[in-house]
Amino acid sequence: MKILAIGKNYVTNLEDKNVGKTGQQIIFSKPESSLAVNCDVEYPDFTKQLLYEIELVIKIGKQGKNISLENANSYISEIAAGIDYTAKDVFNESRENKGPWDLSKGFDGAAPISSFKPVSNFSNLDDINFDLKINGEQKQVGNTAFMIYNFAEIIAFISKFMTLNPGDLIFTGTPVTGAGEIQKGDRLQLSIEGELLLDFKMI
Repeated sequence: MKILAIGKNYVTNLEDKNVGKTGQQIIFSKPESSLAVNCDVEYPDFTKQLLYEIELVIKIGKQGKNISLENANSYISEIAAGIDYTAKDVFNESRENKGPWDLSKGFDGAAPISSFKPVSNFSNLDDINFDLKINGEQKQVGNTAFMIYNFAEIIAFISKFMTLNPGDLIFTGTPVTGAGEIQKGDRLQLSIEGELLLDFKMI
């Protein structure tokens, strides 16, 4: 199973969507061991600055390579909500040395994820609402209409370079505003279309 993610994929205003569309998407990966499924997550002891981002996560339902844009959404089987954690201090140090992102984004627990909902539950993939509350306070609110690259464009792009297999997961980007630093003891609640799908604590 592959876990892939896209960076810098949301805009604040719909009219800005095409401005950021260069055709070169920012894609990175997380190891399977970074997943934390419906459970509390241990705050890693190697960082003093852990940042959160809520993202929608799509699961691939069938194998595909060089997938056409027109057929790409048919490869999605389910959708979940997840957190892309970044150990920012580790990330900054790596970038200063022109190193990879792996340790800052691929540590154990770096990808908490909710249970999945069938893609058939969503009538319009370009209009899905999702949000994150921390300690009961609304922190991030997103809608897929504000994605620079939508689900189909992400799938078609990635499949040019690598075969997508059933069970592969793709984190599809975070809203522009509201991402921030998490603390030990914080409670995170992730919802899609008002339905709470993930409720966990940093311990």
